[in-house]
Amino acid sequence: QGHEEVAVRLLVGLGNPGRKYERTRHNIGFRVAAEAARKLGAELGASHRWNALVGKTRDIAVLLPQAFMNLSGEAVGQAARFWRVPADGILVAHDEIDLEFGRIQVKQGGGDAGHNGLRSMRQYLGTGETLRLRFGVGRPPEQWEGADWVLAKFSPAEEKALEELIPLAADAAIAALVEGPVAAANKYNRRLQKEK
Repeated sequence: QGHEEVAVRLLVGLGNPGRKYERTRHNIGFRVAAEAARKLGAELGASHRWNALVGKTRDIAVLLPQAFMNLSGEAVGQAARFWRVPADGILVAHDEIDLEFGRIQVKQGGGDAGHNGLRSMRQYLGTGETLRLRFGVGRPPEQWEGADWVLAKFSPAEEKALEELIPLAADAAIAALVEGPVAAANKYNRRLQKEK
């Protein structure tokens, strides 16, 4: 017994590298993944092998690609091949404009919905059937272009709410990998605190 290789699962956060993008809506995936790494005790450090920040526990690796969003799939593909992780052992945390702000949804597979990070991952993995943690950032107001909206920063009120939402989303992401997407969805998908 005890000698077989542990199957590694991969928790990926999507975002753009660099300070300029740190607090933008598009980078919520980074923040959720970094919080998950903290909760797992997986110290994030720059990988010499891939263009990514990587932290690993015995069976979960956390990966934050450091290429821009439209190229972020390359590091994920490399890590997935290195640890031989199947698509359903990969969870991607990303921003979702089709969900109201703060809504967390765990699901498996689905389209890219114009999300460059998801498109890049599909390209490098050859499949879109990974697990997803969709983090609602709300729809852009009418006068906004979607691309400008996701590259804008959260409002101060939203940042305040994120103090609780990011840890919740990190728990949901870990649960999706450990307990499976259905159990995680049942636990986290409908929880949107309404108290203001």
